[in-house]
Amino acid sequence: MTSDVDRRPGVPRRERGATTVSDHVVAKIASHVAREALSRFTDSARRVPPGRRTPRVTTSVRRGPERNEHAAGRGGDPANGRPDMLGEVRMRIAVELGYPSDIGAQCAAVRREVIEQLRTWAGMDVSELTVSVERLHSVHSRHRDRERVR
Repeated sequence: MTSDVDRRPGVPRRERGATTVSDHVVAKIASHVAREALSRFTDSARRVPPGRRTPRVTTSVRRGPERNEHAAGRGGDPANGRPDMLGEVRMRIAVELGYPSDIGAQCAAVRREVIEQLRTWAGMDVSELTVSVERLHSVHSRHRDRERVR
């Protein structure tokens, strides 16, 4: 007995459509994950004003190469045990941190968690990720509006 799938002529993968993830979606995921990672550093997070806690993310997404299903097998490449990636992303994340704090540890946590979660949630490989600190917020500078702290 044959099913409908067996009777239909084969439609090339290119013509069936593909799943894509837009730059905007990747940026939203990265911003959310970065904010969560920074919130675990409570001393630093308390010093940053509430309106400045959301990291700014710029992304550039490139669609992943089309893979032959028969060569790679179902669900990914059996040679390395990784699932097929939907694409590759390059991004820059700008954060504002409290000072004094362990800036390196906070940037490393953002980097590690964003790479891991983008791979898990969006099926994206991160080829380049720059985490930059745009501003440091000191306890002393919060009480002075625009005066420089020396």
